[in-house]
Amino acid sequence: MNNVLKWFTKDSFIYPVVAIIMGLILGAFVMLIGGYNPITAYGALIDKVFGSTYNFGEAIREMTPLLMTGLAFAFASRAGLFNIGAEGQYIVGMTAATFIGIKFTSLPLIIHAPLALIAGAIAGGLWASVAGFLKAIRGVNEVITSIMMNWIALYMANLVVRQFLLMPGENRSEQIQPSASIAIGWLSELMNNSRVHWGTLIALVAALFFYIFMWKTKQGFELRAVGFNHHAAQYAGMRVNRNVVKAMFISGIFAGLGGAFQVLGVFGYQTVFQGSPGIGFDGIAVALIGMNHPLGVVLGAILFGGLTYGSSGMSFAADVPPELIRIVIGSIIFFIAAQGIVRWVLKPFNSKRKKEKVL
Repeated sequence: MNNVLKWFTKDSFIYPVVAIIMGLILGAFVMLIGGYNPITAYGALIDKVFGSTYNFGEAIREMTPLLMTGLAFAFASRAGLFNIGAEGQYIVGMTAATFIGIKFTSLPLIIHAPLALIAGAIAGGLWASVAGFLKAIRGVNEVITSIMMNWIALYMANLVVRQFLLMPGENRSEQIQPSASIAIGWLSELMNNSRVHWGTLIALVAALFFYIFMWKTKQGFELRAVGFNHHAAQYAGMRVNRNVVKAMFISGIFAGLGGAFQVLGVFGYQTVFQGSPGIGFDGIAVALIGMNHPLGVVLGAILFGGLTYGSSGMSFAADVPPELIRIVIGSIIFFIAAQGIVRWVLKPFNSKRKKEKVL
């Protein structure tokens, strides 16, 4: 119990919480300036998320891909890499899962769905590995390569859908086989047909894997050492280049799974994208809110997904534009990044706490 209390009193926990509160307060001021009632708006947001079992299930569905792309960015960050390509890895994972889900027609459920998930995960991992390989072998900045590969992934996915998977007369693929679906039918019925799926549970397991691998294994220690100082890690005998590729591969697996979850558990098909879906970029925000820690990323995904889904409630019930939620989220990220402001706000409380320790 004492260890739990100590964790909740750590600065790494307190600062993000205070930053979130400050972001919500700033968002309330913006609403007031725009002539909206922030109490009504935030009340409508909460009611939208928790007001019915359907909306609660849909909010969970909204959080799941954000959790996966957030884990993707956070994992790479722990290894000293800036994986801005989770968007492309997400799209590639979605496309691979869609292809397996549609084209493999005679497989039982126990094989088909896991195979489609594995295909999405490996596709995302290999796509991210390209940037990791170029970083390791040629020293090419992963930010440049990964963001360029986002656009390659987008147009390649559209090409695959149009050439091999397109439903006649529609701007989307055919429906995946029922045996490839990871939807939870009985739970969906209990929650008024909300689109809940097994991907949410897998995402939580992925967060647990992140923590165990990164902090409890030798390979995780090496990745963190490379992230802190790759010169020191190399001097200590660690294979820096191999660890860079490994970190990007695992990071891409997370993002690729996020894309696979969307098509296998939510939509059942893949559209021809008119633009980038943005889930990978939102995952960066989730990881920043969570301070690149797996537990923080889970909480960040819950917050981000809840705010995003609940924004429609603000729009209908309080007549508040949903874009205001983006201002709130941006404010939270700003205060997390500008921790000097948070420290200044907390300075009186920290001084009092130090005096109590001295006494």
